[in-house]
Amino acid sequence: MSDAAIKPRIEKAPLGERVIEKLPVMLVPALALLGLIAVGNPATWLTLTVAGLAMGLMIFIMASGLTVVFGLMDVINFGHGAFISVGAFVGFTVLIWLGGWTSAPSVFLNLSAVFIAILVAMLATAVMGYAFERVIVMPVYGEHLKQILVTMGGLIVAQQLIYVFWGPDEMHVARPESLQGSFVIGEAAVEKYRLVAVGIGLVLFLAMRYVLKSTKIGLLVRAGVENGEMVEALGYRIRRLFLMVFMAGSALAGLGGVMWGLYQETITAHMGQEIMVLVFIVVIIGGLGSVEGCFIGALLVGLLSNYTAFLAPKVALVSTIGLMVVILMWRPQGLYPVVKAK
Repeated sequence: MSDAAIKPRIEKAPLGERVIEKLPVMLVPALALLGLIAVGNPATWLTLTVAGLAMGLMIFIMASGLTVVFGLMDVINFGHGAFISVGAFVGFTVLIWLGGWTSAPSVFLNLSAVFIAILVAMLATAVMGYAFERVIVMPVYGEHLKQILVTMGGLIVAQQLIYVFWGPDEMHVARPESLQGSFVIGEAAVEKYRLVAVGIGLVLFLAMRYVLKSTKIGLLVRAGVENGEMVEALGYRIRRLFLMVFMAGSALAGLGGVMWGLYQETITAHMGQEIMVLVFIVVIIGGLGSVEGCFIGALLVGLLSNYTAFLAPKVALVSTIGLMVVILMWRPQGLYPVVKAK
């Protein structure tokens, strides 16, 4: 008997199932097309679309760490917004120190200042994440109600500490010289900073996808999301993995805080708490533990928010919640859930 005869046949899923599985990927271009039809003017549509992609990718940066923490650690962390706010203020402080670089007519110096601010903010929030997990989160593993209460308490404490170090007033954040203004494409004006935000968001998504799909630590994280007890039984220290993931998620929140502060050009102690509504919506839409789902959900939220803000400003306030309701009616566990409801 030939090898071909004994080789097991791998049955392909029916065409209908494969199409349904790919449908979430098509939601973003479908929404963009609907936006073009609704807006009518291609130049206005291009401006809104780039703004939506930039907004969505910044939300993805803040939400990506949280969704993996949800999936791997089963932790409801309402204190995630504290890392966003602290990251923004730390980055703001570094940019002030590097004021000579940010005001110089040099793209290299401007981007270097932003890069250094991001690195310092990520380091600060990673250290903060370590303390937060050890002191606040670790004693309440597996107890969701207590997690909500203590992490909300941690958020309030962090906001008060921001008042102590930076004061209670809203602060203006000036973008570096080369990131101000817009590129004019035909009749459309596209802000330079939004293009930078799109680039950083895409690079981060590809990097996270590579780490999770193609490295040993990514394999352990994915295995821990699906069955943490089995990973621990194989001899790996799942608690150490928890801590690493929590610190990485905190660092990503700090990165998102710096970028969101530059995007809004103002920062407040409450900014993290305010953006957390969109972050949680994105995590729920994408599915717990899913970076790909989080990415698609963030793009949908960013595009829809910008289109509706232009077409019907009053509807924009509830459009993202409506999107979440529609997605959950279609897929109750999100677009690409990695873990089932626990």
